[in-house]
Amino acid sequence: MRPVLADVYAAAQVISGVADRTPLVPSPYMSAVTGDDFLLKLENMQPIGAFKLRGALNAVAGAQDAAGVTCCSTGNHGRGVAYAARARGLRAVICMSDLVPQAKVEGIRALGAEVRIIGRSQDAAQTEVERLVAEDGLTEISPFDDPLVIAGQGTIGLEIMAARPDTQTLLVPLSGGGLAAGVALAAKTIKPSLRVIGISMDRGAAMYESIRAGHPVEVEEVPSLADSLGGGVGMQNRLSYAMCRDLLDDVILVTEEEIYHAMQVLYYEDRIVAEGACVVGLAAVLSGKLAPQGPTATIITGRNLDMALFTKVMTGQTVILGDKVIEGRKYGT
Repeated sequence: MRPVLADVYAAAQVISGVADRTPLVPSPYMSAVTGDDFLLKLENMQPIGAFKLRGALNAVAGAQDAAGVTCCSTGNHGRGVAYAARARGLRAVICMSDLVPQAKVEGIRALGAEVRIIGRSQDAAQTEVERLVAEDGLTEISPFDDPLVIAGQGTIGLEIMAARPDTQTLLVPLSGGGLAAGVALAAKTIKPSLRVIGISMDRGAAMYESIRAGHPVEVEEVPSLADSLGGGVGMQNRLSYAMCRDLLDDVILVTEEEIYHAMQVLYYEDRIVAEGACVVGLAAVLSGKLAPQGPTATIITGRNLDMALFTKVMTGQTVILGDKVIEGRKYGT
């Protein structure tokens, strides 16, 4: 079941014309910081505002004869599944925890999907997905542990390597591992010398803790500026855990304060509105935790964020995330 490069090329044909090739642009500011080209893959320009459309389109196409589809999501995957299901006239039920920002919930409902808010964790939401599969006959589309989803996300790697084959380091936001597994599969098969590094927040980093432990583990989910990176890897993980373990050259964790600053940098220096999950690659570099050599690329994964929270960050206000207080810091001071 583990996808190979041919599956990624096949996915590129399935999603063509909908999840179109997105720009890969240099960041002058980050290029000055690193001393070489620093490139931004603008997946926030996708029709649903996030890269998740790629994997969802590929997986839903493989479930076109199903009674409907369901998934557990922190927001963007659910939006992608809702979009793909609507295009094929399929019922879609998206299950989420109440940690998911309201803006993402509303975006999914606007696409005609049913939304079910279950508990305070992705594990609780996953239980409802399993019930829908068993009792209603729906087909589950995993946000990360599905070969078609992984192959769909891997098309980002194809595009980066086609546009800039000289890329030496690729920084990938890391959550359940569907994006990192797919991108690393495609890019490292094309260029084995490429370094692919997963980046996550330092609270609730499920894949990092799983790789460290040598097997999938559960972590406590807490509010984060990088909310899209929340959730577990699944205790019965079949694909993404092993692929991330085998294909990632390193995993780096960044703090909420570092994410806060990197969001400001991306906005003020590159004029890009993006989720906190998008900037973890920038945060790793800006914090000094990573000093990449040669041309480096990262993925700006989505723009579906709480604009009130975003405004607080951009204006340097203090942000409270559960029991975590991020002290305000005006950009440039």
